[in-house]
Amino acid sequence: MEVLFGLANVVGAVVVFVLLNYILTPLDGAPVDASGTDARVVFVFYLVAALVAGGVPASRALVPTGRWLAQPAPPTTAQRDLALRLPALLAAIGLLGWLGAAVTFGVVNAVDGETGLELVRIVTGIVLGGLSTSALTFLVLERVLRPVFVRALESGIPAHTRTVGIRPKLVLSWALGSGIPLLAIIAAPLGRRTTATVGDLAALAAVGLVSGGLMVGVTARSVGDRLVVVRRALREVQEGNTDVAVTVDEGGDLGLLQAGLNEMVAGIRERERLRDLFGRHVGDEVARQALEREGGLGGEQREVSALFVDLIGSTTLASEQPADEVVRVLNALFGAVVGIAAAEGGWVNKFEGDGALCVFGAPDDQPDHARRALRAARALRFELVCLRAAIPALDVGIAVSSGLAVAGNVGAERRYEYTVIGDPVNEAARLTELAKANPQRLLASRSAIDAAGAEEAAAWRPIGEVVLRGRTQPSQVYEPIDGLDVGQVAAQPVSVGLGELPRL
Repeated sequence: MEVLFGLANVVGAVVVFVLLNYILTPLDGAPVDASGTDARVVFVFYLVAALVAGGVPASRALVPTGRWLAQPAPPTTAQRDLALRLPALLAAIGLLGWLGAAVTFGVVNAVDGETGLELVRIVTGIVLGGLSTSALTFLVLERVLRPVFVRALESGIPAHTRTVGIRPKLVLSWALGSGIPLLAIIAAPLGRRTTATVGDLAALAAVGLVSGGLMVGVTARSVGDRLVVVRRALREVQEGNTDVAVTVDEGGDLGLLQAGLNEMVAGIRERERLRDLFGRHVGDEVARQALEREGGLGGEQREVSALFVDLIGSTTLASEQPADEVVRVLNALFGAVVGIAAAEGGWVNKFEGDGALCVFGAPDDQPDHARRALRAARALRFELVCLRAAIPALDVGIAVSSGLAVAGNVGAERRYEYTVIGDPVNEAARLTELAKANPQRLLASRSAIDAAGAEEAAAWRPIGEVVLRGRTQPSQVYEPIDGLDVGQVAAQPVSVGLGELPRL
């Protein structure tokens, strides 16, 4: 770093010295040292002295940063602030050397009898050259020190930094890359008995082109590279990838932009995680509706179908089997329920211990909700038969009912849930108890069969009527016609005839 700092200032000094002494020669072409003092000797001595004098504070400024970089621990606030100020601090040290050069060469030329305008030309040229060199040094060092900034800003960007923002950088690049060369052209005739030649102006214009190109190029790359990275990250986020982060390598406006992007993506990632958890708890359909309608208490009447599933012998299972076996059985059951209900467009409204309620037709409209629920019930029964080969305790009763119900958010303003309340839910729960005693473990109400359409109704047959608890009129009960014997038949099998069915 010290080498880069010294090299930048040496190159700038040589360019300014050659320009003032051998290109823009004063007094009709006489060199600066014609009156006595050899400017080249003064230049060499001063350059060596300035490098030594400037190198000492520059090295001291770099030492604290080098120390914490060698350690795994994060920097202190003072160390971080010093690291962020290094480009400006080193550039300021270099500028002090240039100001000293302006004073030194101004005094030397005054002693040698130079005119006032010539002194102004020399001092102005050195100062302008120093400003340009120091600005370029600042921009180059800021780019070279990016890895240091990354380490310094790992714990976050401070609220207030002394780093240069985007606007000052652009203004600085223009002023020192174009404004200073133009001022040099304006000052070229000072101290001369003839006007500046075309060659003089061409030389100044060439210096302006080179220095201006370097200034603007370094600034554009410094700003552009970071903006390209931010833009790419935004594109990835737009495409759905929230596992992105950009490196914060600047303490000013661009660093705040980088950190802001990371915070935004982290917020989106957290929101997506909460949405996913919310959807897992209440179902994707309910979660989507809550996000779109912003929740709130209230409900509406809807035609729905309820599919109720309840584990047989859960009390015995819980008392006789270890906890991990109970959990394994329930997870297998609920995994099948969730997957099959979702495949038919339904959703699990709630898990109730060893049972589950699936709803079709709410919250989204489904004109064929009954057909979907009956198809899901038959598919679930077949799936559970397959699972029983590995999990013998997995025996359930399944029932389906359709009708008018109230669907909406129930509870209090601070805590509520979307649920479905009404006759279809109650009837499905009652029929589930009957289904546990049916060899096929699956029953459906006439309301569901009538609403399902002829194609699905053809897969079912009536097996009798029953008066369910809470009702005065008998309900017609159906079972699948495939005759799949799911498990053991209860002591009182379900068959045709009201008297042969238990009253629930």
